[in-house]
Amino acid sequence: MNTSRPDLPDPSTAPQLFDGVLQRRVIAFFIDTVILAVIATVILLVGAIAGIFTLGLAWLSLPFVIPLAILGYYAMTLGSPMRATVGMSMMDIVLVPARGYPLDGWKILIHPLVFWITVWVAWPVSLFVALFTPRQQMVQDLVTGTLMLRRSPMVRHWAGVRA
Repeated sequence: MNTSRPDLPDPSTAPQLFDGVLQRRVIAFFIDTVILAVIATVILLVGAIAGIFTLGLAWLSLPFVIPLAILGYYAMTLGSPMRATVGMSMMDIVLVPARGYPLDGWKILIHPLVFWITVWVAWPVSLFVALFTPRQQMVQDLVTGTLMLRRSPMVRHWAGVRA
């Protein structure tokens, strides 16, 4: 067990919290990508129509509005009490702090930013790192000090730790 943070789950003592997390993260990524594609498509359609009426001025805003909408999706989902995007919720996983600091404000946006950078630069590296970290943490988790756990068994684990 982790002696520096005894309240931090350990795969050897609480394997149910880590069961299939990496596979669930991959499926959650695809679910969230579809949702983000729908959001971007709606914004593009609205922007295209608005661009006609504004003589092209609305088209100039699209490169700024779409990334802001994507960040807004992450802020609203990861920043909510659920601490999970729609895909993560569907896959029964949740993002929790691993360093003891609350996940709020800008901290909640750093995780998806680092994630998308690693996806664009070298997505296999992030998955490879997760295979060799004890808690299946990906690069963005290590950088931001977060941990991905199964939600359903997590409630029972934390209740046992506090008791």
